[in-house]
Amino acid sequence: MSVWIAIAVTAAGCYGFKLLGLSVPAAALERPLVRRMAALVPVAALAALVALQAFAHGRSLTVDARAAGLAAAAVALLLRAPFLVVIAVAVAVTAAVRALAG
Repeated sequence: MSVWIAIAVTAAGCYGFKLLGLSVPAAALERPLVRRMAALVPVAALAALVALQAFAHGRSLTVDARAAGLAAAAVALLLRAPFLVVIAVAVAVTAAVRALAG
């Protein structure tokens, strides 16, 4: 029963946030700072997700093959490789490090 209560509270909270967003005056949304922040929030959220997935193991930080793959992807990005090549490089390096590690 408590799971359904959590689902109902979460749904109500999401609806409330959506309603709050719709009630913001348009003049406030047209400010340059707000527009710049709205453009950067998804980038920051994605970067945080990548960092969490690459360096977290449970409740501790770890450096393993995922970090090597991420570093290889960063190098490929710096070399302006196409997106699919960046992904392929990251996968290949991660797999190679895991294979060499044992």
